[in-house]
Order: sequence, then structure tokens, then C-alpha cells
Amino acid sequence: MNPKDLHPLVAELFARGRRRSVRVAVEQEFLVADATTGAAVPIDRVRRAAAGAIAAPYLGFEPGGQLELSLPCTLDPVGQVRTMVDDLTTHLTAAHLTIYALPVDPRPEHEVPLQLTSPRYVAMHRHFDSIGPAGRRMMRRTASTQVCLDWWPGRAGLEQWRVLNLAGPYLAARFARSSGSHGRLSTWLDADPARTGFDDRLLVGDDPVAAYTAFAAGAAVFTTGGPGEHLTTMFPPVRPRSTYLEVRFLDAQEPFAIGRVINALTSLMYDDAHRRSVLRALEPGRGELASQWRAAAAGELDLELVA
Repeated sequence: MNPKDLHPLVAELFARGRRRSVRVAVEQEFLVADATTGAAVPIDRVRRAAAGAIAAPYLGFEPGGQLELSLPCTLDPVGQVRTMVDDLTTHLTAAHLTIYALPVDPRPEHEVPLQLTSPRYVAMHRHFDSIGPAGRRMMRRTASTQVCLDWWPGRAGLEQWRVLNLAGPYLAARFARSSGSHGRLSTWLDADPARTGFDDRLLVGDDPVAAYTAFAAGAAVFTTGGPGEHLTTMFPPVRPRSTYLEVRFLDAQEPFAIGRVINALTSLMYDDAHRRSVLRALEPGRGELASQWRAAAAGELDLELVA
């Protein structure tokens, strides 16, 4: 992909907000199973069961049938998640369906088919298969808690981008619920390193737009929609989304535990003194970011370093 075509689109992704707001939005993923057999469940059956839930407008699905709640921005994300999940669980239980906040599906691969079969997902599946088995495991059998945070203008916004990327391995390890070669984080590290960027390439130099453009230009193209669609197939640990940053490196958390995650992330993002203190501690180790991600995935990262 030509960097000249990508650069203006990447610049839009790094536009950032115009003011310092402190909202949070949560995207919570669940594995879904038939309550009687434990088998994978067709997406249409889940949609029908959830039709009357207050969370129904925010319901989406991942390629293996994982359910995703993409909730709107709020100043009370913990209360919102609990209310939505409790009501959704009631509706699904009535339809003999169970949801699990597990980072990796314990069912064998042949029992979790690819349910979203649009040309995009079929091409993605084929691309990942050309690299190794981790890509299809990532698409069909992993789940995450993703947190979206307001992205500020000026110097503070640049600090926010850097601190989330530098602190990522430590936060992933702190809130890990899987580890080892088949854990969720290892799966993402192995799926397509040119596309997932679990190293320091996004922090090279003083121009994050140039660094991200080079990152996107280096990834194989498997879609036909041009540079805009290609950018949607990039899966870095922290994704720039114009006015907010999307944290993507966390294992799926139990809904009752999400408050701890949000507290850690909002402190990093919205507390100037704390953010700058963490940056000072982590910047010297930027060149070790790739090995830190590997250690976090293996369950071997020394969290005392940033206690």
C-alpha cells in the first residue's frame, strides 16, 4: 500500500478532540453457548433472544459468533455495563443461552465455525491461514474487554498516545486471564505481527502520523476497498480513532471487575501528573517493548517494575 495514499487518512485518525473531556466507552465481548449442550450458537438465534433487551441496539458479533456489547460514551461506565449485562443475561437465559467473559474459547476449533462470511472476513481468514494457526484462533475463539477513552489536543494528547502504548504490556499482564502459547495475547502476537504491531514501531520518531502510516504501509493488503478499508484491518494494541483511543490489548474481563480496569486507564489518561510520572518511568525501556509484550503473554512480566 502506497504511504502517500495512506498518510491523509491516517492524519484523520490522529486528529484528536478539541477539549479535555473524560468520558469512557466499553466494548465488552462474550463467548456464547447453548445452555444445555455447550455448543456454539448461530448468531441469528442470539439476536432473536436479545431482541427485547435494553442492550439490543448495542449488540454486535465477532467472526466466531462472539457477542460484543459496544456501549455509548458515559461518565458511569461501570454502572452502565452492569445494568446492560444483567438485563441481557436475563433475556438470554430465558432462551437457554449462556454467555461467558472468557478470553479464549475452550471448545476445540472444529466446534467454533466462522459465522461471519462476508468477503472481508473470508479474505481475512484466508490471509491469517497463510501465516499460521493463530489468526483463525484469534478471529473465532478470543474475546476482549476494549475501552475507549477521550483523546485530548496538544501535548497531553501526544502523552496519552505514548503512555497507553508503553504501559500496554504491564496493563495486559496485570489484568490477564489467560497466558501461554494459546492465551489470548500470544494469539494476537502471532496472528500477523506486521498488522498487530506489538513492538515500538508506533512510537518511533516525533511524528505519530508518519509512524502509523509506515506501519500500515508495511502490512499485506487482503481487501479490495482501497486505503481506507485497508486501515480498518490494522489491529494495533491501541487504535487511534480520531477523537478517542481504543485500548484493545486486554483479555475479556468479568463485568464485575471492569471498574478496576477503568480506574487504571482513566488515571493514566486523565491525570496529568500521574501520566507524566508513568511516562518518565517507561520511556527509557521503549526499545524493549516487543520483549515486554512477549513476557506479558507468557505470564512472565515483572510487574514490580511499575508497581
